[in-house]
Parts: sequence; structure tokens; C-alpha cells
Amino acid sequence: MKKIHKLASVFAAVAMLAVAMTGCGGGQKSADTIKIGANLEMTGNNATFGKSASNGAALAIKQVNANGGVLGKQLSLVVADNKSEAAEAANSMQKLITQDKVVAVIAPIASSSVIAGAQVNQDNKVLAISPTASNPKVTVDPATNKVRDFMFRAAFIDPFQGSVMANFATKTLKAKTAAIYIDNSSDYAKGLGQFFKETFIKNGGQIVAEEAYLAKDTDFKATLTKIKVVNADVVFVPGYYQEVGMLIKQAREIGLNMPILGGDGWDSAKLPEIAGGQALNNTFFANHYSPDDNSESIKSFVEAYKKEYNETPDAFAALAYDATMMVVESIKRANSVDTVKIKDELAKTKDYNAVSGKITLNETHDAVKSAVIIEMKEGKQTFKEKINP
Repeated sequence: MKKIHKLASVFAAVAMLAVAMTGCGGGQKSADTIKIGANLEMTGNNATFGKSASNGAALAIKQVNANGGVLGKQLSLVVADNKSEAAEAANSMQKLITQDKVVAVIAPIASSSVIAGAQVNQDNKVLAISPTASNPKVTVDPATNKVRDFMFRAAFIDPFQGSVMANFATKTLKAKTAAIYIDNSSDYAKGLGQFFKETFIKNGGQIVAEEAYLAKDTDFKATLTKIKVVNADVVFVPGYYQEVGMLIKQAREIGLNMPILGGDGWDSAKLPEIAGGQALNNTFFANHYSPDDNSESIKSFVEAYKKEYNETPDAFAALAYDATMMVVESIKRANSVDTVKIKDELAKTKDYNAVSGKITLNETHDAVKSAVIIEMKEGKQTFKEKINP
């Protein structure tokens, strides 16, 4: 019996030591690492957006860590795949905050997905900043008309982007009439369509057709034929690259040769693969930056990104890089990993020299910044002009 009791005591001591060591190791790792989450579209319809954004955020984290980290700690990026679905985006937000214990989240690309997870951030008092979501509802709750306290964005909003394209249509392209063809399943597309319409009419133009499709549609020719009959000077197609690519290809096939305009949802290397380079001639879209811009910050970012990933960064990569760096700067200013203090510091962002331009966050947590117009030539993006707010 004594031998049994002695063995039992030994096993108990070993077990307690193992628990103690496990706790110490876990705590030490946790104490030395600050986790930032990324709730992104890594698979699904908008996968190229998520991949670019993940790359941009990862590059920011790598550079910060190489320079000593933040508050004497290294940063860790925890990526959750929302599968390009709003419901999954809410689940991913919940996981990142409650299970992974991140101090901030790089929010989804698509406005609908950001909105779906917004209450999770609010309830848990952990900020999220979307690189690109541009619908006004992202940061202002339409049910209460109040600012979402823990939601931010690094992008300009749809009223600005929509008005930029309407002004470009009327002033640069001298368009008098326009047709609008939106993705009716997207808050992003509906918002852009609305603000384009308002500004185009304000500028003296006339909307001669308004049509809609749904995400994952593949056949657009019947509706495009209706648009062809009205003979508009331009067609505005605010949507995402997957459907837009097929739509433009089919538009050119039936003889719709007028300028086709869009928003930043066009920005993907997949667009020319889907539409064909020639079909994209005489198309233009609003974006947040151009890799062809000669500013020193852009040249430095493009060089570093190419070295890391062997490809040219798109706007989603640049904005995710900016959003991540804005969070890092907020942690530094807060001198703390307290999530409320980090949120308060992010809200104070003013004249931050980001890759995508100088960013100030206004009272509704939206980025006030310039936009660029991209012209597609034989499948290649070319810098057309810059529009200041």
C-alpha cells in the first residue's frame, strides 16, 4: 500500500508540474504576442479580394515585427475565412474575438459581410476596420442613425465614390445619358448606383435605364439587349469582378461599345481573365490607389509587396496594409492592449500618411481621402486621374 501511495504521489506531482508548465508556457506566449484578427473572403465569390487583403495585412505585420513589434511584443495575424458569405462573416467575427482573443479585427471586404458582423464587435467592445467596405451602413446603423462605436473603415464611402464616377462621366466623358445595371443582392452596388444616379442627374444628365442582376448570375444578354435599345452614352455597373467580367464580355459581344464604368469592386487580376483584355477597352472604374502613382510611399509599398509575393499589389492589398498599420499606430498611442483604449485612439486618426493617400477619420469613422480613376487598356490598369475630396 505504501508503494502504491508513493507512486500515486509521484504521478500527482508530475501532473501538477505539467499543468504548471503548460499554463506558464501558454501565458508567456500570450503575454509576448498581440493578436490582430482578419475576417476575410479567402474562398468563395470574392476570394481574390480576401487573398490580396490578407497579403497586405501580413506584410504590415511582418514589417512591424522586424522593427521590434509593438509595446515590446510581436504581432500575430489570425485569419478567418468568411467564405464570401455574410452569415459566415458574423460567425468568423465571433470566433476571432471570443476564441482567438484578438485585440482588433481587419473586417471583411464586402459591405454586407461587415454589417452582418457589426453587432458582434459592439457587444464585445473590440474594434473592426474594413479595408474597403464603402456602404454608409457599415459605420452608421440605419435603424438608430447612430455611429457604430467599434466599426471603422480605411476606404472612402459610396456617396463619394458614386459622385466621383458621375462627375467623371459628365465632365470628362461628356455623357448626357446613362444606364445603371446593379447587383441587386449587394448593399455596396445598390449604394453606388443610388449616389451615381443622384449626382449624374444633378449634373444635368438623364438616367435612361435601370436594371439589376444577382450575385452568381452568368447570363446577362437579355438585359444588356434592353440597355442597348436606349443607346445610353455610358453604362454604370457597380458590382464585383466575377459578374462584371462576364457582363462586360457579353456586352461587347452584342455590340455595346460605349464606355462602361464601375467602382472598386472591379479591382482584381481575374477581371481581364474573365472579360478578355480587348473587351475591357473603354472601361473605367474608381479606386483607392494606383500602383502606377509616383508617390514615394506607393513606390516603397509596391516594391516590398512584389518582393514578398512576386506580384503587383491591388487596392485591396494596399488598403488592408493601411488598415493594419492604422491599428498598430492606435495600439502604440494607447500604450495598451485594452480594446476600448485602442478604439478611442483609432477614432482620433488625422492626416495619417497611408499608402493609399492621407487619411483622416471623420465623426462617422469614415476615411476622408482622395480617389483615383483607373482606365483599362488591353487588360491592363492604367492611371487616369486623381480626384480629391
